[in-house]
Amino acid sequence: MSSSLTATPLVRIHDVHKAFGSVKVLRGMSLAVASGQAVCVIGPSGSGKSTLLRCINGLIPVDRGEVFVGEHAVHTLKSDHDMIALRKDVSIVFQQYNLFPHKTALQNVMMAPMQVLGQDRDEVHERALGLLKKVRLEDKINNYPGELSGGQQQRVAIARALAMQPSVMLFDEVTAALDPETRKEVLLTIRQLVEEGMTSILVTHEMAFAREIANRVYFTDQGVIVEEGTPQQIFDEPQVQRTRAFLEQVL
Repeated sequence: MSSSLTATPLVRIHDVHKAFGSVKVLRGMSLAVASGQAVCVIGPSGSGKSTLLRCINGLIPVDRGEVFVGEHAVHTLKSDHDMIALRKDVSIVFQQYNLFPHKTALQNVMMAPMQVLGQDRDEVHERALGLLKKVRLEDKINNYPGELSGGQQQRVAIARALAMQPSVMLFDEVTAALDPETRKEVLLTIRQLVEEGMTSILVTHEMAFAREIANRVYFTDQGVIVEEGTPQQIFDEPQVQRTRAFLEQVL
């Protein structure tokens, strides 16, 4: 776990609200993540966790409140140019891998830096090879997604996200669709990134993993942050009855 935490948050969310029709999904969420921190967001399904991640990287516009990532005031961004600049700094990995089935693992990792950022093919090729080696898939670079296990596909998706050289990584329940064996491979990859100091926000149901890697844990319910603290505080000494009730169900 990185200890190089700065005073100024790299990600700052203030009083964010978001509704879909009459359904209020986020009802005033605020959190801050320092550079090098790993933050885990836990809570029941439907508590707004995934929506919060999508607001951070601009996939979903907020109704009210502020979202800052480094120099990006995400809540104000409108143009494609500004969104591309944001997506270079913030990469998101979803539960579903969303790989292009007709592209090899290597081609999947190379696509965004070349097509979105217009980077040099040779430079991107070298970086992609290094990233696939980093996620322990150097022997699968020419395989298509259909030839890979779910865990391998998810690691390709992580390498693809890293290919944009982001300053922040968002993980949205990335192990939810995996069996226990392949889940372990993916968690090992994420743990390595966190230990290297990658600023990370993880929405996860993996409580033991959250306890091990997080600097800070946020428990959400019904669109609000009910409680936050260190992993020890949240998992061993929760102060709020709603947090205790949730943890009794999942631990």
